[in-house]
Amino acid sequence: MAAQSTPAAEQRPAAARGDQPLVSICDLNVDFAGVRAISNLSLDIAEGSVCGLIGPNGAGKTTLFNCITRTVRPKSGTIAYAGESLLSHRASDLASLGIRRTFQNLALFPSMDVRTNVMTGAHSQGRAGWARATVRLGMRAEERRLARAADDALELLGLQLVARHRVTELPFGTLKRVELARAVVSRPRLLLLDEPANGLRESEVDELAGVINGIRSEFNLTMIVVEHHVGLVMRLSDSVAAMASGSMITHGDPESVRKHPDVMRVFLGEAV
Repeated sequence: MAAQSTPAAEQRPAAARGDQPLVSICDLNVDFAGVRAISNLSLDIAEGSVCGLIGPNGAGKTTLFNCITRTVRPKSGTIAYAGESLLSHRASDLASLGIRRTFQNLALFPSMDVRTNVMTGAHSQGRAGWARATVRLGMRAEERRLARAADDALELLGLQLVARHRVTELPFGTLKRVELARAVVSRPRLLLLDEPANGLRESEVDELAGVINGIRSEFNLTMIVVEHHVGLVMRLSDSVAAMASGSMITHGDPESVRKHPDVMRVFLGEAV
């Protein structure tokens, strides 16, 4: 499938690993009620790469996501995105910056069908925005363009046959793909996936790996994946960052992280 061209995509430089990191986190500290949730954390993520983020519950993975998406304010430290400070932006700015996120729990609109849910993710592409495009007669061309982008995302994720189904009629594994389609329809530059395999059966995890690889190939984007399914992270990622108690244990290629003694100790002998 050929991706629809968009102004943002036309202006975006091709991903080139080894250049300046797309995301650079330096000496990040986050406190909650006097408790240190993230401590002196630094992490660089190359443009066009997939970085897996692993660690036990309470490691600080989701808190780090919340800092990047501007829903948590760090006590100190910096987060640079495309060479500029991300901390100077509000959460409402992220879509226009090309940053999208999925959540551990589904955040779909139950009263809408699949296609309409996906279209809600396309609003950052439109000059008028999706909501205005759907109610003003002068914006019908814009609405049609956004609908085509949604249809492309549905095709990429194999959701064409359920496009007109209400999301309440579909199984959980399919809804995970709907949420992914909504996240990628605006052609993001950075996609944050928060436990995409949560609640899936093993066969569905294998299918998800193929879907995520397809998204990466189609859009040439950068991904950060938080996931407890360590095997999935190792299969998908160019680099893996392991955290515990708010601190970085190690960051490197999947095989070296898998064999790191502190990672093995933290995971208590799990097959990582």
